[in-house]
Amino acid sequence: MKEKSTHLNSKMSISKLEKELFKNFIFKSVDKHILKINRRKYVIGMVASITILIGLTHYNNKHSNESINDFIKSTEKIDYDNFDKVLLILGEGKNLKINEETTTINYSSSGKKVTIGDKKEVIQQVNENNKTVYNTIMVPFGKRSKIYLSDGSKVWLNSGSKLVYPAVFKNTKREVYLEGEAIFDVKHNKQKPFFVISNNQEIEVLGTVFGVTNYLNENSVNTVLKSGSVQISYKNNSQLINTDKLKISPGTLAQYNKEDKSIVSSKVDVSNYFSWRDGILIFKNNSLEYIMNRLSRFYKVNIIINNENLMKETYSGYLDLNDNINTVIKNIQKSTNMNYTLNKSEIIISS
Repeated sequence: MKEKSTHLNSKMSISKLEKELFKNFIFKSVDKHILKINRRKYVIGMVASITILIGLTHYNNKHSNESINDFIKSTEKIDYDNFDKVLLILGEGKNLKINEETTTINYSSSGKKVTIGDKKEVIQQVNENNKTVYNTIMVPFGKRSKIYLSDGSKVWLNSGSKLVYPAVFKNTKREVYLEGEAIFDVKHNKQKPFFVISNNQEIEVLGTVFGVTNYLNENSVNTVLKSGSVQISYKNNSQLINTDKLKISPGTLAQYNKEDKSIVSSKVDVSNYFSWRDGILIFKNNSLEYIMNRLSRFYKVNIIINNENLMKETYSGYLDLNDNINTVIKNIQKSTNMNYTLNKSEIIISS
């Protein structure tokens, strides 16, 4: 495979009700331009929003007394194409759709008060019958979110990601569930270790900064450590039986292959894996397929590469996500042997 180095500029067995409700967001027609599709999503979203909130309320109330593992086992994958706003699901039935491009959510130490952005505040009950109250945030494609958990830990959630967490950590350990990509800055607490649970792996940490990428439609799970120390337990089936454990040091990437169950660790430039938090994508010898998958999530647009050799070619450089998708693709085009066309709701890449 030819390698190029160039600088680029700039699924919940939830209730059938919820599953059907989410389906209301799916748009089967791809015969219209992107802008028309967006307008259609907005209209249908307004019509369905009240019903969706009711369904999600029932869902949270049903599962509020379960452990986080039980909670997650009872859920199925979510298609992030089904909604276009950040969705915050509180444990007592308050479910909020948030419009901002980048959302900040801040929990009080008690978990009762939730501040959204600079002004909006929501109060939730967290002490009823001493049950653990789980909150869920779902970030659709094209959006990002930053969360301050009740213990003081910070989480940056990338596009197409979901985080499930207790409103307040009551047990002897702090557990959250991740689907997608996130950066964690964990508040140190030696008596109450922090666990990030996801498909195929579990990470234990006392206090550190690290990133996890575990999208359900990708073949690998990546864990990158910036500071501190983490121990990763890899899983081999749905019963979460440990198969391998790996402790990594700062500046290390641990990569788990979901198909052949192999584990590879290597030294990396951590900033390349954290830059999306600041609206920049940095690549180093990454395939064009990988780059376009990242852009597809960030901009919520389907990108197809119809040339296999071009798909595998590798590139290095950076992209500014503050630019619109058309500008970003044009900048890539200047540095590669690719052409592209906008075909209805898709971008088609060709050699």
